[in-house]
Amino acid sequence: MNNKINAIENDTSKTNGVFLGFLKNGLHITPAGLLGLVILLLLPNIAPFNQEYMIRWLVMGTFIAAGAIAFDFTGGYIGIVNFGFHAFVGLGGYTSGILAHRIGLSPWLGLFAGGIFAGALGFVLGVLTLRLRGIYAAVVAWFVGLALMGLATKLVWLTRGPLGLRVDRLFDSPSNKPYYYLIFIIMMIVYLITRKVVNSKIGLAFKAIGQNMEAAKTSGINPFFYRVSNFTISCTIAGFLGGFYAHYYGILTPELLHTTKTVEVLAVAYLAGRASLWGGIAVGIPFVFFTELMRSSLTELPGLNLVFYGLMLVWVMIYYPGGFAMFYDSITRKIKNTSLKRFFRG
Repeated sequence: MNNKINAIENDTSKTNGVFLGFLKNGLHITPAGLLGLVILLLLPNIAPFNQEYMIRWLVMGTFIAAGAIAFDFTGGYIGIVNFGFHAFVGLGGYTSGILAHRIGLSPWLGLFAGGIFAGALGFVLGVLTLRLRGIYAAVVAWFVGLALMGLATKLVWLTRGPLGLRVDRLFDSPSNKPYYYLIFIIMMIVYLITRKVVNSKIGLAFKAIGQNMEAAKTSGINPFFYRVSNFTISCTIAGFLGGFYAHYYGILTPELLHTTKTVEVLAVAYLAGRASLWGGIAVGIPFVFFTELMRSSLTELPGLNLVFYGLMLVWVMIYYPGGFAMFYDSITRKIKNTSLKRFFRG
């Protein structure tokens, strides 16, 4: 009897080990992360988060989390801060919206078209600027974003300018719930792709370039090739997200390309922790909920959310330069150390 019990326990431990190994090495998700994802999946069905305006905030929080992952993929690993990130989001949105409006392309195909167009522009911009050092590439990306916003405003015959371009939505349902689950799936795909790349040989090259470009060169790495590759992938993801944005809201205005939108993504990425990727998922939704509550409660103080972004970033840079990821690691380390001390004392 005891032998049977031991055999069952061994089989159970092996199964748990295989499952945990698959989570960590296959999906790159910890048990705590899996628990968090399950909670996010259940939130739209739990009061008070099941109210439509709350689900709308969940959609935008998850959207910004996905954007923060793509932003961190570039800023955290190769050290290029893409100040024009939301310009690529807007380009993807307008591409998908115009194709749907003008030639009747399915919005589902438009998502991919937006990603392709944004990725192509990102590739061209990367080839032109990523040979440069320092802040030049970031500044040029910012200027390109301003130029695209100007074109979206002036080309009224194509984009309808400030009047807004109306496009078809992805779902006929007025509920926000289908959009939440769709953007949740998109966010997870973005995370898994970027994590897979980062953990590959290509990712090692990214890390080497981000830490010391000269040392990477002496190791036989071509910084220009890997920087352009990274930047193109990030811009492609941004364009795909822009397509989702277009067919979620059903209307596009030049505001989508504004730098303030990039600041929101940048704030989440840096609060989450550079080169963490998963941090954007943990920070994105709480960040959006807090800023939306601030906007709705303090309507007489427009722009206060930007002051909040700045204060939060300063606080993080002083106390937790590694962001939420660093905070989480320090807490888990303390818990483990405390558990070990109690074990040995016992």
